[in-house]
Amino acid sequence: MPSEEKFSFTVTGMTCVNCVKKVEKALSEIEGVKFATVNLATSTGFVIAERQIPLHIVREAVQSAGYDVSTEPPRTIEKRRYQRVKKSLILSWVATIPLTILMLVNMFLFKVRYFEFLELLIAGFVIFYTGRDIIKGAWIALTHRHTNMDTLIFFGALASWITTVLSVMNLPISSFGALGAMIVAFHITGRLIESHLRDKAAKEIRKLIELQAKEARIITDTGELMVPIEAVKKGFTVIVKPGERIPVDGVVVEGISSVDESLVTGESVPIQKRVNDEVIGGSVNLTGPLKAITTKVGQNSFLSQMIELVQEAQGTKVPIQAVADRVTNWFVPVIILFALLSSVIWYFNYERFLPFLQFANKVLPWILLNSNPISFAVFVFVSTIIVACPCALGLATPMALVTGTGLAAKRNLIIRNAESIQTLKEAKVVLLDKTGTITQGNPKVVDHNLSEKEFKIVSGIEKNSNHPLAKAIYSFMESEVKADSVHEIAGEGVKARVKDDTYSIGRPEVPKRYAEHLEQGRTVIEIKKNEKVLGYIAIEDPVRKESSNAVKMLYSEGITPVMITGDNERTAKAVAKRVQIEEVHSQVKPAQKLDLVRKYQSMGSKVVMVGDGINDAAALKGADVGIAIGTGTDLAIDSADVIIVKGGISKVVDAIKISKLTFRIIKQNLFWAFLYNVAAIPLAMVGLLHPIVAETAMVVSSITVVLNSLKISRYSETEK
Repeated sequence: MPSEEKFSFTVTGMTCVNCVKKVEKALSEIEGVKFATVNLATSTGFVIAERQIPLHIVREAVQSAGYDVSTEPPRTIEKRRYQRVKKSLILSWVATIPLTILMLVNMFLFKVRYFEFLELLIAGFVIFYTGRDIIKGAWIALTHRHTNMDTLIFFGALASWITTVLSVMNLPISSFGALGAMIVAFHITGRLIESHLRDKAAKEIRKLIELQAKEARIITDTGELMVPIEAVKKGFTVIVKPGERIPVDGVVVEGISSVDESLVTGESVPIQKRVNDEVIGGSVNLTGPLKAITTKVGQNSFLSQMIELVQEAQGTKVPIQAVADRVTNWFVPVIILFALLSSVIWYFNYERFLPFLQFANKVLPWILLNSNPISFAVFVFVSTIIVACPCALGLATPMALVTGTGLAAKRNLIIRNAESIQTLKEAKVVLLDKTGTITQGNPKVVDHNLSEKEFKIVSGIEKNSNHPLAKAIYSFMESEVKADSVHEIAGEGVKARVKDDTYSIGRPEVPKRYAEHLEQGRTVIEIKKNEKVLGYIAIEDPVRKESSNAVKMLYSEGITPVMITGDNERTAKAVAKRVQIEEVHSQVKPAQKLDLVRKYQSMGSKVVMVGDGINDAAALKGADVGIAIGTGTDLAIDSADVIIVKGGISKVVDAIKISKLTFRIIKQNLFWAFLYNVAAIPLAMVGLLHPIVAETAMVVSSITVVLNSLKISRYSETEK
């Protein structure tokens, strides 16, 4: 079966949800693409394919939809776009403010000579020059047979400017050219503010990106040499001086120093590093020089994988977003139809509805009274088009998702699957593996009855395994014994041959033999040689300090924590008692863990599985949300929806809290976005909204959605 290829990229030129839908459709039609999604808030595309797809194929597909793919860093693209929008903003207001003053003087004080010609030229400059990006976006949409936010803004501004053209031609039509200029200026202002706030919302992922070193000091045959980080390869020796950022993941080969890993792992206390300790790229060397051999570079480094996973999550969608997508897909064409329909009705019924306008003018002074049927019809058309822009609706979910995943990253949680944000809040049962989850995952040998020779044979076999218990045995007594036919059975143990003897290392057949150790919560590993019991090794894995409090918090949230472990009943119950977990399943095999997941799901509960080993992989995949401890095996991490980078089950509580908060904000955003459109569109259709009021309301609604999303980032420890 071919492996899946996942990759992200930056899409340029998008302005609304309809743009996103068009790009997603184009990407989905590429041969070999299994899944494609695009995020408006981050301007990123994410694709899962059956094979590796060249970037030029992706670019051609995106270009066929009218947009483009950039290989530049998103930050660079955003900065350049920000500068361009800022320049357009300044020019638009430099032209629009004097025009607005002239318009007011012309309306209320005295007639300004040649005002309509000035209005024609100045408004034309604002609409067609400073608003050229809007025109480009509208043109792309129309030529690809769909509509977007730019379509509505351009139609509204163009209709306003055309009234000035017709007025200059001495036709009996009120001139709204200045309104067209104001619409564009307000819209550009809104875009700039929105861009700034969106940038602020993504600050957590930017912090991670900024941690990446640009250069590394390596040792060569000719001495020390500074090289670009891209030139560093696995196996290079790097030197990191005090105060410098560690450029790559590696293992210390010389030196002792304190290292600040807080921005990478969240650990606030500096950690002392010495020979054979691992260091993480992005952390800061504090006190002494270090030499390290690089173990992971480029996309394989810890920091790069964190960034990639967060960006992947921010690029995906939650199910509730499908509601907004379906609405906005038909929203713009329907609004254009409504605008045309309402303007036609006003044109033929203006005199009949005039008393209504005169009454409303007492409360809303911007309503046109000294007008005519065609002028008021245009007024209604422009107002309806402008007020209906679905900007807020398109931003409601992506903005909350970007901020929520950013907060999770700050809390050492990588949300790989955005759907889990919607699911976690509904969790009723959390299944917790014991070793490495409730406990520290750093077990140590505390007793054994083997000879040194026998222990070294066992150690030589266990060094082939990644299981925490195996590592504890090898760490206790390192061995160079070579084993053949090593076969690890998830949840059972290890079998191997050493010379002519067969060894089995795993759970005891008769646990009561080791009652003294089991009652203390220790794990006992029984060793057999040629099917005869050779001896035992007692291992203790200290319970994480936070586990007991985290269990209490789960209960307080109405969630039932359940321990499931392959350990024997006595050990399991001893650990469960210490952390006050009431329900325990011991001696559980990997397949049975999945069965337990299915059991609780069949009872109508949303199930969260938390684990770190190979034996947890199936349950992690089968649960509604799988959470892997980041220190666990690659298979467990690959099977999970959420990864705990640093910490224990207290992070599960964090994940659930962030899920509830993010989803609450998403619902609030969608509510206000829908309410805004539902309330404003009818007002515009009946002539009670001025185009400028409509544009201001549209901008304010978008900014409100973004600001509301930023509330997630202000989630404090006291709210946990």
